[in-house]
Amino acid sequence: MYEGIEELPQEFLFEVETAVKKEEPISIITYVLSTRGENKLKYIIQTVLSKYKREDLTELIFTSAKELIVNATKAAIKRVLFKELGLNIGDPSQYDLGMESFKENLVSRKFPYYRRKMKEHGLFVKVTLSFSSDRIILFVQNNFTLAIREEKRIREKFVHSKEFDNLFEYYMKYGDTTEGAGMGITMVEILVAQSGYDRHLFTIYSRQAENKTVARVEIPLDQNYVPRRQRYQKWLQEKASGLT
Repeated sequence: MYEGIEELPQEFLFEVETAVKKEEPISIITYVLSTRGENKLKYIIQTVLSKYKREDLTELIFTSAKELIVNATKAAIKRVLFKELGLNIGDPSQYDLGMESFKENLVSRKFPYYRRKMKEHGLFVKVTLSFSSDRIILFVQNNFTLAIREEKRIREKFVHSKEFDNLFEYYMKYGDTTEGAGMGITMVEILVAQSGYDRHLFTIYSRQAENKTVARVEIPLDQNYVPRRQRYQKWLQEKASGLT
């Protein structure tokens, strides 16, 4: 029996089981992830992995999902706070000013307030698990794009984390308190690498046209499966060859 299953609605359990049988993507919307939300997330992941007898991936996918949800939630709360302060998050100078207040206000006792404010402003975090016998893909999405400073910081995290095999070494050199501990992105990349997968299977991208930012973790289940990044690189090579 899955942990916390007794607290979940029967309708939810049925919908998850039906989707897993049909290999249809499963999504949940969250604001500030609650214990019940964690139980829902864990049930989805465990049910999917049980279908393919890959329960060994539970920690990797569940921990990655939680870390990325926390990051996405912080980003949404940041936007709530910037709006309340009347600051433009896209202006680098105003961003620095707002971040001083953000660090002071990011405390758990204020989460119920921020949950309500996120709903009022139409901000949410969407978590999707797409799966087949070939691969599992985790998507954690915000319904807004990255600010200039956020994008720069994320790029720095990816660059620096490649120097390390474990979080302790990383934290000793680069740990800071600019936006919390800032360890979520690094943790996910190191988890992916320590699980024996290519670090590039974890990506973050922001699309202006669709007004969204997505963290994506792609885990192959079949040894013959070719990840999206490799398919894209092959396409670029073939396109370049065709032009020469």
